[in-house]
Amino acid sequence: MKVTILDYGVGNLGSVRNALLCLGVEASVTSDARLIDSSDLLVVPGQGAAGDAMAALKSHGLVAPIQDYIRSGRPYFGICLGYQLLFDFTEEDGGIHGLGLFSGQVKRFDSRDIKVPQMGWNQLDVVNDPLELASGLDQPLFGYFANSYYVEPEDPSIVFTQTDYGTRFASSIQTATVLGCQFHPEKSGAVGLHIIKEFLNRHAH
Repeated sequence: MKVTILDYGVGNLGSVRNALLCLGVEASVTSDARLIDSSDLLVVPGQGAAGDAMAALKSHGLVAPIQDYIRSGRPYFGICLGYQLLFDFTEEDGGIHGLGLFSGQVKRFDSRDIKVPQMGWNQLDVVNDPLELASGLDQPLFGYFANSYYVEPEDPSIVFTQTDYGTRFASSIQTATVLGCQFHPEKSGAVGLHIIKEFLNRHAH
């Protein structure tokens, strides 16, 4: 199975690669758009500002290859910005259009009652898990977060976990081929590794 981590200059690639190595998966790291099409599973991490991230994707010629890859039904694993940018629009940086692969918006936490950004551990409440990625894990689950923005998907059926932080938000989504996490599975200990492993197992060939 050829696993590719996309390097577009805004992700903590080392921790993601190390998490995959812990699971016995050797992933290649690339910014070459041509290599996306030959991947069996694409991992897109990301941290920082959405505007910088979209600008980087555009400058590397990666927008259309990512869209084509996901629309073709091949497995995609997005973390933090790699999750948020799947949607239509984010309020960040004065308003940025994302990849438009899912309907929904990314909104900023209201900082009047909570500390923004959210930094640290928070609970993951499983609401839909058709791939059974959380099967076998003891509840409650916790993930590690570092975010000022959260996703509001239009389709509630794709929401995998929800988390409370001033508001109740979609802390991850899953479809048959897409796993998107606002929390950082690669920094979430045994729970994060389990979810990554199960997603890989569903698409191993």
